[in-house]
Amino acid sequence: MPKGKAHRGRLSRPRLLVQKWGPFYVMLAPGLLFFVVFHYLPIWEAKIAFEQVRIIPPNIWVGLKHFGLLFASPVFWQVMANTLIISAMKMVFVFPVPIVVALMLNELRSGALRKVVQSAIYLPHFLSWVVISGIFIAALSPAEGVVNDLAAAMGFARHSYMTDTGAIRWVLVFSELWRSAGWDSLLYVAAILGIDSALYDAAEMDGANRWQKIRHVTLPGIVPTIATLFILNAGLFLSADFDQVFNLSNDVVRGTIDILDTYVYRIGLQTGEYSLATAAGLFKACLGMGLILAAHLFSKRLTGKGIW
Repeated sequence: MPKGKAHRGRLSRPRLLVQKWGPFYVMLAPGLLFFVVFHYLPIWEAKIAFEQVRIIPPNIWVGLKHFGLLFASPVFWQVMANTLIISAMKMVFVFPVPIVVALMLNELRSGALRKVVQSAIYLPHFLSWVVISGIFIAALSPAEGVVNDLAAAMGFARHSYMTDTGAIRWVLVFSELWRSAGWDSLLYVAAILGIDSALYDAAEMDGANRWQKIRHVTLPGIVPTIATLFILNAGLFLSADFDQVFNLSNDVVRGTIDILDTYVYRIGLQTGEYSLATAAGLFKACLGMGLILAAHLFSKRLTGKGIW
């Protein structure tokens, strides 16, 4: 082959790759930019957890001083306890529900009904927590809320759920469930659709009923997806959803649902204690990494599936 033609062939291959994958790279760019700007670049500034921030640089190195102040604060440990309790409640009562929803959707034989149900349960995911908090505050209002109206019609006393320290955590759980259960089930539905239909045919030939197919074919088929999402949720265990807590909190229940993220927001942006807030955030990040590794090892031992 002439040298010039070979050279042109080598140049055309990258061009063909750009033409083929270029639109996908363009679609990927905003997400990558978000993670670079808000997740990777700030890693370097995590060093201010070990410094005393000054208006006029340079900052003063103080080592572990801010961590000592953080761990000596009773408010920090109360916030930590709130975070663990709320996250544990969500893990127990919210995480399994999308699996059940996906199994129920898979059992619907009417395609039209399935589309209607999916559209209805996916919709709350696209609402912001500002909107959802307004819906729940209005629905749980002791004076005009639909929940208290129904309770009064059945002879029960009206109750102020949004100012009840015993009920507010359950409000967080149910609002999270309403918002995310339908959308999170989408991954499990996709995993179920990926199961080989020959397995269902074989189970049917063996006389298996619907429940036995779910137990012996569907559930084992989505175990890798369950394990992966469990590990990812373990990494987010200490987050407990800042937007949700921030929008549903008030002065009466703040001590009950104040979490690490709202604590960092308050001491960092409202009081200007940047080093202390960074120390709290770094402590949370290290614990999150530890939880991911622990969840991975637990999942590998229990199901044989993990991140790697």
